[in-house]
Amino acid sequence: MVNKLSGWDDTIIALATPPGIGAIGVIRLSGLNAFNIINELFSSKDLTAQPTHTIHVGLLKNEGENIDEVVVSLFKGPRSYTGEDVIEISCHGSPYVQQQVVQACIKKGARIAKPGEFTQRAFLKGKLDLTQAEAVADLIASNTEASQKTALNNIRGGFSQVLKSLREQLIGFSALIELELDFSQEDVEFADRSKFYELIESASITTQQLLQSFQLGNVIKNGVSVAIIGKPNAGKSTLLNTLLNEDRAIVSEIAGTTRDTIEEILNIKGILFRLIDTAGIREHSTDVIELVGIEKSMEKMKAADVVLYIFDVNEMSGSELEIIKTEFKKANKKYILAANKADVMPGPSANDEFNASENIIFISAKNKEGIDEIKDALFSSTVNKQPATESVVITNARHFESLQQVMQSLQDIKAGLDHAIPGDLLALDIRRCLYYISEITGDISNEDMLEFIFSKFCIGK
Repeated sequence: MVNKLSGWDDTIIALATPPGIGAIGVIRLSGLNAFNIINELFSSKDLTAQPTHTIHVGLLKNEGENIDEVVVSLFKGPRSYTGEDVIEISCHGSPYVQQQVVQACIKKGARIAKPGEFTQRAFLKGKLDLTQAEAVADLIASNTEASQKTALNNIRGGFSQVLKSLREQLIGFSALIELELDFSQEDVEFADRSKFYELIESASITTQQLLQSFQLGNVIKNGVSVAIIGKPNAGKSTLLNTLLNEDRAIVSEIAGTTRDTIEEILNIKGILFRLIDTAGIREHSTDVIELVGIEKSMEKMKAADVVLYIFDVNEMSGSELEIIKTEFKKANKKYILAANKADVMPGPSANDEFNASENIIFISAKNKEGIDEIKDALFSSTVNKQPATESVVITNARHFESLQQVMQSLQDIKAGLDHAIPGDLLALDIRRCLYYISEITGDISNEDMLEFIFSKFCIGK
């Protein structure tokens, strides 16, 4: 178990708002001497005598020279974000003024905070568990409604509560089994095996649901990469421009116009889709630059979550399309087929051979026809339904890996109960399960892991 509080008694300072010119800048201090440091610079009143959660206006001075007129917000520990004494200084948003304030505080004994150190202190002081602390970083980085709501739910302890409930029940049964070991000569059974079996069944279902939510969570957090693939002059760039509702890619009648990949972001129902317009793929080309573009197209297609294959409906044969579909299926790749230029088809009979094929959407990228169907297909191919962000959704790969270990431990416990193994062996499996649950919440952790997690935060958080 990490000694959470050793070496964390100094006072840290950092700019909490983005660097640069703005109306105001907020500078945050946290630590044992936060009030004393600011009190020496704030000439209007004695801040150490003021109650917590109050705001004060006055001049901030350094060695008798005015720095700025500021608003000072006081938060006395433990009723603060970090659990320590915290002061937030709202000054004017000049980078020079902000630098002067920070330097004055450093002269009085503060030091610049490390990335994520404010939230790390909140974790070490027990204000947040590790899952909530990581959700803070997710909330700061959120760029859609779905990612914002998911992160906020985890900050409020949605995921933590599920783990806490499971952990407490396992600890209860573990204690009873450990007690049985103390009375091994008496051949008594304190832990009701049938109730324990029900708990493991319920815990396995909950853990499996959490693991399954990671696919959605990964989509919410990281978005979906979509490679727009097709032959030259099939309309890939026109489709990209139409989806984005702007002229992002160059469009011409000359085959092979797109030589390099173009990437843009499209928000569909709160999920970000990274659209990648690729060079047209054809079997024979003597243009060296075009060949490099085709090679990049193949790489993007392999790495993409979904392939949007667009073809000229007037030139594609049904048999050729079947070959393309077979290749996607062999590669286990999700795909959507867009039959472009449907507005210039000779007649209804021209698309008869495609009508029996699944996943084909007839569009006219030029005339903006069928575009909503493309968006719906992209969404349903990866999300299936609107994210229910009020429920617990796993978005963190570290949590997913630990939950896999929890699931394996639960299966081992269940197998042990099925085979009536001795209590001491059963207790080992329970301890292993508790270890991986505690690893997620940070009750059992290591300093290297904590440094890695909090190093990804911005400095002022």
